[in-house]
Amino acid sequence: MTAILSEETRMRDEITAVGKSLFDRLFTFGSTGNISARLSNGELLMTPTNASLGALDPGRLSKFSAEGVHLSGDKPTKEAFLHQCMYCERQDAGAVVHLHSTHAVAVSLIEGLDEADLLPPLTAYYVMRVGRLPLVPYYPPGDAALAGAVAEKARTSHAVLLANHGPVVAGATLREAQYATEELEETAKLFLMLRGERIRPLTARQRDELARK
Repeated sequence: MTAILSEETRMRDEITAVGKSLFDRLFTFGSTGNISARLSNGELLMTPTNASLGALDPGRLSKFSAEGVHLSGDKPTKEAFLHQCMYCERQDAGAVVHLHSTHAVAVSLIEGLDEADLLPPLTAYYVMRVGRLPLVPYYPPGDAALAGAVAEKARTSHAVLLANHGPVVAGATLREAQYATEELEETAKLFLMLRGERIRPLTARQRDELARK
């Protein structure tokens, strides 16, 4: 029990630190976005509803059982199911980050992109940290049908982009999920900056070589 409590305390502090870092660097704003992490016993810690990621209280994070039952902490976010369905499909996931980051949302609004993979492989780090980015069709916030749509895409990708909403990214650790989300946002920014220009993305061979690593 002592080991579990110690792990939980450390994870509460890490979620709080990551949230503040993302907020302070303008990856999120207001009370948008949410973060979760899975403990070794299967329980989840998650940022609660109407909470700014820049001012989280580690003692008030929502806590869920391994079965998804709210156990303690503040009222959960209505987007808790986004995290839970990612964990169901990504057994290796230890954390999930969901943001409404501006450039990624902008990409989700552009017609005519490849909905199976929205962003080209502009950099090696994007390929290594994100890979492929499928688009999840639009559903109203909190719509339970969104869970099934996210789960379908999560079977083959640890990062998805919700149309008119924002990215949901899973990682083996919270830092991995954070860094992948940041890489996604910065690549979306690059993509928007380069629209109209002739670009030279990584080749299919270069991309496959990175994926094998």
